[in-house]
Amino acid sequence: MPRKSAKLRMKARSVWKILQDTYPDATCALHHGDPWQLLVATILSAQCTDERVNIVTKDLFKKYKSPQDFLNVPVTELEQDIKSTGFFRNKAKNIRAAAGVVVDRHAGQVPRTQKELVELPGVGRKTANVVLGNAFDTPGITVDTHVGRLSRRIGFTKNEDPVKVEFDLMELIPEEDWTKFSHAMIFHGRQICHARKPNCHECPVAPHCDAYPMV
Repeated sequence: MPRKSAKLRMKARSVWKILQDTYPDATCALHHGDPWQLLVATILSAQCTDERVNIVTKDLFKKYKSPQDFLNVPVTELEQDIKSTGFFRNKAKNIRAAAGVVVDRHAGQVPRTQKELVELPGVGRKTANVVLGNAFDTPGITVDTHVGRLSRRIGFTKNEDPVKVEFDLMELIPEEDWTKFSHAMIFHGRQICHARKPNCHECPVAPHCDAYPMV
């Protein structure tokens, strides 16, 4: 993989500084009390808003306290509990399967490495990085739709594939900042750099953005 140019690295540092100043309190929007709850919430967040997930998990985590609890309930009941998050049959299947692996192979504890996390059903690099960064303080870049979109617009990457975007950003952002950078990019995507109608005229990143004023 070719190394990023000094100019692009300088640009990334400038953008990251602006994002830090603009969103100093940016953090994970998914409500959770432990790594397992965060894992479940992140699985539920696929094709669903964090706000809806938080509404669902408020009752879900009162009903199910541990991975074993998710295994003890009929899958049809779990499907109804999470139905409003969309794609509920597949999500229920993955949550129960992941719970089984966590119970059988990891003594009921969510694993702490990306290699082990991505081996769980329904868990890819994005979900693994969310859990690592927010539950275990292990830096990871989370490439959701916001991070991918902003990274291409600003000019950090030309890639569409989330994994390739992740590796491009890993070259530009200091490792200790990966998780915080992800949160700030997500906040910026939600508040300013919208998918269809970005608010470029109020965007503090605009002077560094390849897409401005074209979008």
